[in-house]
Amino acid sequence: MPDPPETDGVLVPESNSAKSLTCVRSLGSRGIRVVVAAEDPARSPAAASRYCDETVTVPSPHENLLAYKNALLSFAARSDIATVIPNREEDAFVLSRYRSAFAEHVAPIWPSFEALATAQDGYALAGAAAEAGVPAPETALFDDVTDWDRELILKARYAVLTDAYVDHLGPTECEGQIPPRQHAPGPPPDREAVLDHMLGHVPVVQEYVPIETEYSVRALYDDGEAVLTSVRRQDRGMSYAGGASVFRQLVDEPELEALARRLLDHLDWHGLATVQFIEAADTGEYRLLEINPRTWTSIPCDVRAGADYPYAVWQLAVGDRDGIDTDHEIGYATHLLYGELSYLRSVLVDDYPNVERPTVARSLWDVASSVYRHPNFDFVARDDPRPFLRAVRNRIAGGR
Repeated sequence: MPDPPETDGVLVPESNSAKSLTCVRSLGSRGIRVVVAAEDPARSPAAASRYCDETVTVPSPHENLLAYKNALLSFAARSDIATVIPNREEDAFVLSRYRSAFAEHVAPIWPSFEALATAQDGYALAGAAAEAGVPAPETALFDDVTDWDRELILKARYAVLTDAYVDHLGPTECEGQIPPRQHAPGPPPDREAVLDHMLGHVPVVQEYVPIETEYSVRALYDDGEAVLTSVRRQDRGMSYAGGASVFRQLVDEPELEALARRLLDHLDWHGLATVQFIEAADTGEYRLLEINPRTWTSIPCDVRAGADYPYAVWQLAVGDRDGIDTDHEIGYATHLLYGELSYLRSVLVDDYPNVERPTVARSLWDVASSVYRHPNFDFVARDDPRPFLRAVRNRIAGGR
């Protein structure tokens, strides 16, 4: 392609993680104009990148969701912006719910609100998976569970709480992610305590499935058709029980990719998605966990391996679908350094009743040997050091 015109830039909402930074580096290194939308630009690692052309300030969606939407819309309406890349659940929500307003100004490379609402609703997603023939853990609403004498997981029903999903919030209110709770066999938990933890909404309850390995299938869809896919295996999470990925690599798992595509096809998906699965330790069967309708924490692994999703989104936005490169390197792996420290801390201090704790010696060896074999890191880049330094400063300041 010829050099991109300045009018075909991208608005990148900041997530204060490697997701936004990877978008900035991917696009900016190709000469595409990048505008970072941050609540606090001085703390934004993405805004510190040499590839960030401009930073604009937006309010927090958790302080005023409509004000956040209006700010994004005002910047999307500029003549130098071709599309917006969602990096958080809140981004995906406002872009999809107000899709027609954004579509007046930019290419809407994100799902319809009908598809998004299914993806962000754990109960509805379990139903959609059953319709598509994709295995998932047994899922029920809290009030419908009658057998509590087994291991269960209590999870927020919705990825974000807004007035579109729950009745007790107004149009400006938004609550973020709520940590799940494990339930050991025994009497049912106190309903009021559960609802208090879940910020007033009735959660879903899933059967506990022992995990052998966690996977996710990443995809970019164009009107119901996959145009770029990759599969990540999680080798280590933020805690020894799992969580966000801190060491991962790309693998070739055709069966898993087929399951994810079957579900996304069923939802007539459009835009980015990562479909998360587990491999059950007792049966070896893949089970669906969730769909994230946005970029993902470990996207640096995909991009550096050649599956350049931010650039592919831009290509869709400017009508260059045929130019999307679908090849990538299998076996490429990356680390989130502070996440590795979080994992080691978890081994020392956390207690998860359903997961066996690894030994400290084994954990130290696993981390050290994997860093030696795969010295690739989410924030660290020789030609762009400032985001890493800012991220370190933020972690230190946050710990005070």
